[in-house]
Amino acid sequence: MRKLTVFATIIATVLATSLPQLAQAQDMGRALGGIFNSLTRPAQPQAPAVPSLGSILGPAIGGRAGGSDLLQMLTQSLDQIDEPREIEIGRQLAAVLLGSKPLHPDLALQRYVNQLGRWISLQSARPQLPWTFGVLDDPGVNAFAAPGGYIFVTKGLVDRVDEAELAGILAHEITHVIDRHHLQALRAKARAGIATQVFSSQLNNNLGGALSAQLLALGRDLYSSGLDQDDEFDADRNGVTLAARAGFDPYGLPSVLQQLRTAAPDNPLFSLSLRTHPAPQLRLDQLELAMGNRLDAFSGKPAVLLSQRLAGRRR
Repeated sequence: MRKLTVFATIIATVLATSLPQLAQAQDMGRALGGIFNSLTRPAQPQAPAVPSLGSILGPAIGGRAGGSDLLQMLTQSLDQIDEPREIEIGRQLAAVLLGSKPLHPDLALQRYVNQLGRWISLQSARPQLPWTFGVLDDPGVNAFAAPGGYIFVTKGLVDRVDEAELAGILAHEITHVIDRHHLQALRAKARAGIATQVFSSQLNNNLGGALSAQLLALGRDLYSSGLDQDDEFDADRNGVTLAARAGFDPYGLPSVLQQLRTAAPDNPLFSLSLRTHPAPQLRLDQLELAMGNRLDAFSGKPAVLLSQRLAGRRR
């Protein structure tokens, strides 16, 4: 876990930075123009277009390293995984998530979440990644990230949060990507031999035949078991700072944790999130120690409902 002195340095940087107003954030998102179009395909007559798997994952993966080669790298050193290979691994893990739940068909919502997420990612230490955000058609309450900048939230989560809360969640997931938490977890699992009994194979041609069964097995295990507890605390601490840097109320993420704290562990809508993360109260306690009143100056903004943001996009 990073020392609080490091966090204090980050806070000082935030305080020295002129934070943009929310309207400016939205204007910047619009200025990014067509980069969000890769998420969705053109609308079809008589029916809304549904974001496709191929449009999320991009061209067939295979070029620099196939699934087995990437798996071999993971068992050795993360230093061997440069950014292009990191993105390839992320695409393959994104396929694990999209193979479990499809993208929600609401194009306005998909574009909005992409715009919001990309604006926040531009304030991060790795703005150059091909950041891609999607809303999974799942009533559960959860969020997922994959290396290289692939981040998904569930429709069930989106329906329960306001804009600052969603920004806090996205900033948390962005931090996981920035710090390569998933690659570290995959390396630990690969070295432990979790996938050694799975024969390497290829899936159908929809993904270019480039997915390794071993890497898929590691990915499924990772998303069902979760990341290291210290990684989650780190993503919470740095996520609130990143959200503040992007112009959002830093208490959005703690507000979501308060909701999770009251959720019943056996509620199927919350069970996966609660099982794969530290207890919400423990996360809140850690955040309180780290934040103190350092970010209070950036709090107190009026809540903005997602329905307000989406209303104008659907006219």
